[in-house]
Amino acid sequence: MTMMIPVRCFTCGNVIGQHWDAFRERTAAGEPAGQVLTELGLSRYCCRRMILSHVDLLDEVGPYG
Repeated sequence: MTMMIPVRCFTCGNVIGQHWDAFRERTAAGEPAGQVLTELGLSRYCCRRMILSHVDLLDEVGPYG
């Protein structure tokens, strides 16, 4: 379970939330982040920023919720 990644890009409104799990799994396996984002179809820099800058915080915030 992850802290909620935004469903849409804040800048352009493109749907990006569906790509988070695949991105996380593939980068954890050692694939370069840029290549994974390109293969997932995220070509706009604003959408790429949304995925790259997301931080999982559920473990830290979970006990307080």
